[in-house]
Amino acid sequence: MIQRYSTYVLFALPLLLLWAGCQEDVSSTTANKTKKEKVAVPRFERDSAYAFVAKQLSFGPRVPNSEGHRATKTWLVSKFQSYGAKVIEQDFEAKAYTGETLQATNIIAQYNPQAKKRILLAAHWDTRPFADSPISQARQQEPILGADDGGSGVAVLLEVARQLQANPIDLGVDIVLFDAEDYGESGGNQPDTYALGSQYWSRHPHVKGAQQPRYGILLDMVGARNARFPKEYFSSQFAPRLLNKVWKLAQSMGYTNYFVDAQGGAITDDHYYVNKIARIPMIDIINRPVGTQTGFGEHWHTHSDNMDIIDKRTLRAVGQVVLAVLYREHNGDF
Repeated sequence: MIQRYSTYVLFALPLLLLWAGCQEDVSSTTANKTKKEKVAVPRFERDSAYAFVAKQLSFGPRVPNSEGHRATKTWLVSKFQSYGAKVIEQDFEAKAYTGETLQATNIIAQYNPQAKKRILLAAHWDTRPFADSPISQARQQEPILGADDGGSGVAVLLEVARQLQANPIDLGVDIVLFDAEDYGESGGNQPDTYALGSQYWSRHPHVKGAQQPRYGILLDMVGARNARFPKEYFSSQFAPRLLNKVWKLAQSMGYTNYFVDAQGGAITDDHYYVNKIARIPMIDIINRPVGTQTGFGEHWHTHSDNMDIIDKRTLRAVGQVVLAVLYREHNGDF
């Protein structure tokens, strides 16, 4: 019996080793197939973003209920669709502090809408209906073009969308252009009269549960020459870890002159409501120069907010950082 058993083992052993080797190869192949391939961070094309700012201004002021607003919406929806996004037009009515009913639309462009791991990027696409800056008396009752205040953030996100199509990743990305952000009452006493689109979206998000974005980045006034982006107060309160990671990344990329390691004031911007109502950690990249009367650029809420103040280098600095966040997140390096 012992001899016969030994012969059987000697005969079976090579077959067992062969079977084990095949199993190892199969497992290895499966692991390789499921392992996510890393994608290099693409170059943000500043000329493209600059052209997107100019295109928005060609429609005139983008104030809700205006022809320029309607024409811009049509173009934005078409542009995102041309870059392969699933586009949702979230129409809503908002009551302005003036009593006027605004016909508004949050424009949502989704990439990989089935993905559970999602990141939110946002800007507002409407413009101020009044040029009511305290430092300028020129044409105060006329709406502004909003090259920086509105146009720059949208332009950066359009170029991000173009790059997502050209350099696809598995990460879910939701680009939300909030409407009716800038139709608020001056003076700062009624902050909730601003950011009507983000207030609406935060109460009626287009995705919920497992597909809710893990965090968000808001872009507001990100195109002016010599822009300075300190760490905005509400961003540091609601999403300190994300804020510090983004600023550290930006500085490591050579953008220390833009993303300054300094505390900024509190801005009741779109991100405030996304944090407070939707409970999604979101930071605000917003220009806060030193030494101005308003705390914003001299062109803020004036008719000087035109193409003359847009700097391609600023657009690229912000856009390249946003792309780096997305692609590093996909690669597992962020």
